[in-house]
Amino acid sequence: MHKLEIVFPPRLRHVFGPQSKGSNEALTELRRLLVAQDAKGKLDGFACYLYGIVQRELGQRSEAAEQFARAVRMVPEFWGAWRDLGALFIDSSETSQLAQLQLPTNWMWPLFAAWLSLELQHNEEALQQYEHLGDLYPGSSYVRAQTALAHYNLREFDEAEEGFRQLRERDPHSLEHVDTYSNILYVKEMKPELSYLAHEACRIDRFRAETCCAVGNYYSLRNRHQKAVQYFERALKLNRRYLSAWTLMGHEYVELKNAPAAIEAYRRAVEINPRDYRAWYGLGQTYELLYMPLYSVYYYSQAQRLRPYDARMWTALAHTHKGLGRWADAAKCYERAVAYNEGDVASLHELGVLYRDRITPRNPEKAAFYFMKALDLDSDVQIQIDSELALEACVFLAQHFKDLGQYDKARKFANSILAFGGKHKETAKDIVRSVSALQAASSAQGSTV
Repeated sequence: MHKLEIVFPPRLRHVFGPQSKGSNEALTELRRLLVAQDAKGKLDGFACYLYGIVQRELGQRSEAAEQFARAVRMVPEFWGAWRDLGALFIDSSETSQLAQLQLPTNWMWPLFAAWLSLELQHNEEALQQYEHLGDLYPGSSYVRAQTALAHYNLREFDEAEEGFRQLRERDPHSLEHVDTYSNILYVKEMKPELSYLAHEACRIDRFRAETCCAVGNYYSLRNRHQKAVQYFERALKLNRRYLSAWTLMGHEYVELKNAPAAIEAYRRAVEINPRDYRAWYGLGQTYELLYMPLYSVYYYSQAQRLRPYDARMWTALAHTHKGLGRWADAAKCYERAVAYNEGDVASLHELGVLYRDRITPRNPEKAAFYFMKALDLDSDVQIQIDSELALEACVFLAQHFKDLGQYDKARKFANSILAFGGKHKETAKDIVRSVSALQAASSAQGSTV
């Protein structure tokens, strides 16, 4: 799918710079020189790394991977080469190529494998790997930080917050991962702690991109979104490839109802790191706000591909398919959402509605199954209606069980509707009267026989 080009206002151009990356004419010459030196056998590990960067910038990913692999074979401790090699693989389907690169299997390999698992959002696997590495390197702040990041990716914010808090206690002057720590405090709405973290980061070094990100999150939590944008801009002036700032600035522009700027910020984020599911998801949300559902489907699909176990991605995709009238696709996505989050009442209810009203042929049994799950009911549990969604489900279930001849269940649901009241009260009375009449007729017929 081609990108939809939206031109943002001139006053924002100083933030984003040129919309086109342009071309570096020196890359071709650099490549020619490196090829000549390589033919003479004069490239060491660091020169191979440079060669890999040139190939990557020229769009030749497989050749770049080979050069990064040569670099780590020559200098196994070259962590930058390991990371740039891993960054070439966008999802797990591509990692099978690693076996062909003959990478060294020394003590660096487990560190690289765990880092790559975390980057590819295989967070449960990464936690296990870092637990093992924690036994090997019990005092490593790096391993502890990566473990906290895995918890953060799994949305286990309490464990992540505790991990980063302990790291701050061990090294209060370090600003590494302050941006992620501030994200956690933001999500948990811990205003005093976020304020303290932002002030401490400014005291240590106000000219670090991580500091600007923490301050931006502080202002965002206080609903001062324009001020937050200013600090994310400062972070980008310090580091134009700072992924978190681009993504967070996109969020702020959404809050400010500035869709063109939000789209451009999210696009810059995915250009830097195509594995950033938050930016893909943000693009989907922004196009949804612009009533452009086909674009939303594309971007939500990218986010879902990166986070296939995240119920939020499936729910967003289902909602967009539903808006397009793609009822079967919407149902499939909602089913995946509830598979990863069984307590997702809204998705369970949507499935009930789809199977009741939309999907052809109608499937009242499936509709009843999902409505029952949405109500979280066993057969002997007292029914308590606490929302309009629950009321709608009970109205359908009362009629459904009446049609099946299960009169006691139908009466139970109808009585719960009567207890709740509201616009369906008369419908419930009709069902109770009908059930009573049917039961009386059945009893009379039994007596006659």
